[in-house]
Amino acid sequence: MRARVTGAHVRAWLVAVVASVVTFTILFTALEGWSVSDALFMTVTTLTTVGYGQIRTLDETGRIVAMAAALVGTALIFGGVGIMAEVVVAEINSGRRERRKMQERIESMHDHFIVCGFGRVGSTVAAELQASGRGVVVVDILPDSVERARRAGYLVEEGDATTEATLLAAGIERAAGLVATIDEDVYNVYVVLSARTLNAQLFIVARANAPAAEARLKSAGADRIVSPYTMAGHRIAELAVRPAVSDYIDAALSRAHLSFSIEEYRVTNGGPLDGTTVGDLLARGIFTLAVVRGPGEYDAHPPPERRLQAGDELILSASRDTIRTLLEPVQQRAEGPRTLAP
Repeated sequence: MRARVTGAHVRAWLVAVVASVVTFTILFTALEGWSVSDALFMTVTTLTTVGYGQIRTLDETGRIVAMAAALVGTALIFGGVGIMAEVVVAEINSGRRERRKMQERIESMHDHFIVCGFGRVGSTVAAELQASGRGVVVVDILPDSVERARRAGYLVEEGDATTEATLLAAGIERAAGLVATIDEDVYNVYVVLSARTLNAQLFIVARANAPAAEARLKSAGADRIVSPYTMAGHRIAELAVRPAVSDYIDAALSRAHLSFSIEEYRVTNGGPLDGTTVGDLLARGIFTLAVVRGPGEYDAHPPPERRLQAGDELILSASRDTIRTLLEPVQQRAEGPRTLAP
C-alpha cells in the first residue's frame, strides 16, 4: 500500500534541497578554493541540471563533487515532481472520496426532504426543515449555490433538478417530500413533473413566481403552491390588522420557541390515538384545534366527545415536551407530527 504524501514529506524535501545546496557550496569552496559566489553558482547550475559549464577548471576531486551534485540534483528534481504529483492526485481523490461519502449518506436516508434550488428562498426552507429535525438534501446546478450549501453542512446533489437521474440520486424514491424553489417557474414545473412521476406518494411544495404558473404547477402534481410575493402581501396585511395573532402563530411555529407548539398529526389504524376522544387528549394537555376534513376544510374546536379514528388529520397545540413525550412513539410507525407551514 502506497504511503500518502503529507506536509512532512514536503518539508523533508525542502530541507534536502537546502542541505544539498549548502553542502556542495562548502565542498567547492573547500576543495577547489573558490569564492562562495562561484561555488554557489556552480552548485545551483549543477543541481538544477542547467549545465552552463565550468566557470573554473576542476581537478579530479572537483569533477567527482560535480558529478555527485548532478546525481543529487536529478534525484531531487524527480523527487519533487513525484511529491507534487502525489499532492495533486491526493487532492483529486479527496474530492472524489468526499462526494462518494456524501452519496452514501444520501443513499441511507429515508423520509427526508429534497430542496431544489438553494437561493434565498431555498436556503431558508432548508434551514427550517433542518431545524425541525428533518433530513435535507439540496439539489442545485449552480456551483456557487452548491458550495454555499456544502459550507452550511447540507447533503448536496449537484445537478439539474429537472432530470430524473439527479432526483433519483437525491433519494426521491425514499423521500417524504420535495420543495421546488427555483427562481424560474418553468423549471419548477419540470421538477414537479419529474418528481411526481418518480414518486406518486411524495408531498410536493412548489414556488410560483407568477400567478399564471400556479395552475401549471397544480396540473404538474404539486400538493401545495406558494407565491413568495402573495404570501408577503398576506403577511404584511396580517401584521397590520392582527399583530398579536401573527406573533402568536409565529411563536407556535418557530422551532426556536421552547414553550409550546402547533403540530399536524394523522391518526393511524391501531395507533395510540385510534379510538381515543378529543377529551382524552385534553386531559393529557393536548388541545385539538381542528380536524382536517379536506383541503381548506376544518372542523374547528371539535367537542370533547368526538372520537378519533384512523385517517383523521389533527391540528394539535401543546407544550413541546408534551408533544414529544406523547407522540414520539407513534413516529416510529407513522409519519409523525409535522410543523405546519405558515
